[in-house]
Amino acid sequence: MALGPRLDLRQSQSLVMTPQLQQAIRLLALSNLEIESFIAEELDKNPLLESSAGPDDGPDSETAEPPTAERDEPATVDELVVSGSGEAALDIDVNDENLHQDSSADRIGMDGGLGLDGIGGGSGEIGDGPDFDSFATGDLSLHEHLVAQAGERLSGGDLLIARAIIEQIEETGYFFASLLDIAHRLGAPLGDVERVLAIVQSFDPPGVAARSLSECLALQAKDADRYDPAMARLIDNLDYLAKGNLGALRRICGVDDEDLGDMIRELRAYDPKPGCRFGHSERVEGVVADVFVGRRGGGWAIELNGATLPRLLINRAYYLELSDGAQDRQSKAWLSECLASANWLMKALDQRARTIIKVATEIVKHQDGFFRHGVAHLRPLTLRTIAEAIGMHESTVSRVTSNKYLSCDRGLFELKYFFTSGIQSADGGDAVSAEAVKSHLKALIAAESADAILSDDQLVELLRAKGFDIARRTVAKYREAVGIGSSVQRRRQKALGAERPPQASGWR
Repeated sequence: MALGPRLDLRQSQSLVMTPQLQQAIRLLALSNLEIESFIAEELDKNPLLESSAGPDDGPDSETAEPPTAERDEPATVDELVVSGSGEAALDIDVNDENLHQDSSADRIGMDGGLGLDGIGGGSGEIGDGPDFDSFATGDLSLHEHLVAQAGERLSGGDLLIARAIIEQIEETGYFFASLLDIAHRLGAPLGDVERVLAIVQSFDPPGVAARSLSECLALQAKDADRYDPAMARLIDNLDYLAKGNLGALRRICGVDDEDLGDMIRELRAYDPKPGCRFGHSERVEGVVADVFVGRRGGGWAIELNGATLPRLLINRAYYLELSDGAQDRQSKAWLSECLASANWLMKALDQRARTIIKVATEIVKHQDGFFRHGVAHLRPLTLRTIAEAIGMHESTVSRVTSNKYLSCDRGLFELKYFFTSGIQSADGGDAVSAEAVKSHLKALIAAESADAILSDDQLVELLRAKGFDIARRTVAKYREAVGIGSSVQRRRQKALGAERPPQASGWR
């Protein structure tokens, strides 16, 4: 066969994503606050777009409003972008090698498109933990510092409880909220809330989440490994120290003058307001609900948070005014491009809103027990289940649930929270959520007494009696996942707790 250059023609088919389709897919993954920033950029670039908060728009304006679950069924997304070969659906399988992938490239902005650098989420590779050493050099708030530690040490229901507790911590570092109110709002046992509070109190800075000055100082003494019986009695009697009654303190603490002086000097070195060393310019307000769920009759009403979505409109009168003027070909082409871009953006935002409502409605439908009765009734749920129910691909559901938060009577939850693995029921019935099993497991351990600590085998039997077909190794895994020690560790902890002196007054 002769070797030499030649020209061949080949015909092949491939799905190529247009810049508009790439942008439409990215819009699905943005939260309402990120969409607000994106719309602000589009308003600056496109003179035909306007933002209006009022209900009275001109007759030549077209507006886009967020839908609610009360409206008609969401339309399909196939009509969003039209390519040369026909309609290209927004709901697509992203595993195709020719299509957009979820990677670091997602954060690279397109020309005239969407720049994602610095919007929602940080940098670094998946699995990287927070760098606590960098916190001292930035303007990190106390709440952000605590949330980062909670995400590192807790998961599941405990992480939700920790976030609820951290949200109520004052800027000075004190926690004055009612644990019972938090338990009722989250549908969690009071014992779990108290246990998670103790974990939060072990976070940096020492003394955080204390409910009184005495408890704040006691936590710092424990962190310094100086909380002996004498120091405990000194902290319990701070009123004598304030009055200068050192003789009474010597008798109460059982120490001499030298030891008492050392204890007082150490006590004065502690920080009575440990939260004040952090910045307070940005209290935890970054997480804003994208979807509201409220009771309506015997069901639920689901709607988008319109407060974070500007009301967008196209000024048709301005377009006609510019079109009638004398223009060259380049100006007319630019004006037509602005109109086409504005029309597409209106349609894309409306479809994004409808898709979010559609997915959220299906999630609420599957997790009705959680919204009515609490985390113990959370059902196992996968992206595939929702995708099949609404007729979309799993990747679309994944984007819709990313960086989105749902607000209901029980608090603020990320949409991803409602997707959990399942445990087979012992009686052959429907599977139950792993989070529900963890909730029952924590309730059983919280109710055990110091002289009757439950072993993992006993927990297996008790959980099976509740209808959960679970193995001993799974119980151990779940117990460790929620930060609960073994039966030996719990017996030792409760024995030590019974020997400790009573804590200072002021507990709420």
